[in-house]
Amino acid sequence: MELSVVILNYNVKFFLELCLKSVEQAITEIDAEIIVVDNNSSDGSCEMVKQKFPSVELISNQNNVGFAKANNQGVKAAKGEYICILNPDTVVAEDTFLQLLEFAKTKSDLGAVGCKLIDGSGHFLPESKRNLPVVKVALQKMFGNGKNYYANQINKNEIAKVEVLVGAFMLMKKDTYNQVNGFDEDYFMYGEDIDLSYKLLQSGFQNYYYGKTTCIHYKGESTNKDKIYTKRFYKAMKLFYKKHFKTNVFFDAFVLIGINFAHLFKRKSTTKPFRPSQYYFISNVSNKALETVLTKNIHVQNHVKDIKPKSEVIFDANSLTYKEIINNFENLHAPNNLSFKILPKHSNFILGSNDAVNRGEVIQFHQN
Repeated sequence: MELSVVILNYNVKFFLELCLKSVEQAITEIDAEIIVVDNNSSDGSCEMVKQKFPSVELISNQNNVGFAKANNQGVKAAKGEYICILNPDTVVAEDTFLQLLEFAKTKSDLGAVGCKLIDGSGHFLPESKRNLPVVKVALQKMFGNGKNYYANQINKNEIAKVEVLVGAFMLMKKDTYNQVNGFDEDYFMYGEDIDLSYKLLQSGFQNYYYGKTTCIHYKGESTNKDKIYTKRFYKAMKLFYKKHFKTNVFFDAFVLIGINFAHLFKRKSTTKPFRPSQYYFISNVSNKALETVLTKNIHVQNHVKDIKPKSEVIFDANSLTYKEIINNFENLHAPNNLSFKILPKHSNFILGSNDAVNRGEVIQFHQN
């Protein structure tokens, strides 16, 4: 088998369903499998997978074992030569895996490769490509300056060597993953991707950023950006430094003090809820059930021309490919002017997220 896609899920049933439907379309020409590891979700995620995706291998944990351990479980069960660690709140294009596998086979030194990620409003996510967070860079980032934290020296549309990739999407050989012992299970959540990226570099491999294919990442759906999140994030950063950069008592104290208190300076989100004045349903057919739930002020059309500001654009995956939807996200995005949602194929809900901080929205409706 060529590819195993490993998806860790925790209480994001609707986003997982959309993700799985996009992945299924993306592996139609590949000898591949999908493995979902569920960390004891309470929202019916496992039942949904069993009912709607019987070919998916489901590993149901009886408790939340964290990101690292759960992904290691999935990789252990994987039969593919290559594995892709994928978040459940992502949408991939039909040719994403084809492009990345073709690229991976040209690199004898491949560690991991990641792609361009955009959020639910179409904006590029800079964590798609990052520099190694050495002490100075990490402290700058934690106090609000991410200029050197992100790999801004690499254009978002190019292909280049990069130090750190994001755990939302990492593709590599299974043997390589195992050679560096996968994700470090000392981390419960956050920091594992930095640690794995660094271990690959330390073992003589090279990580790559591939900006020729784009995926949506509804960032933060699995976790609220609250005090618990902040505590776990900085605990992870503390572990990373103690593991890889420990030098002397003074140095350690300086770094740990910075990590422990940086959360006090984190800015709260000022994003206001988006209230569309009208809706555009981009589809070849009308959906009366959806139109009834939303508003009568909805325009059904098969193109994205003449869309007015302050509108919500709903893309019908029954009519459009996921690649077309992703391209429209990128091409149409404009701050405070448009919001986007997707109607997955053969589904009775639409979903979307307008920013990378707050949780997204799911709207269900009854089919006629």
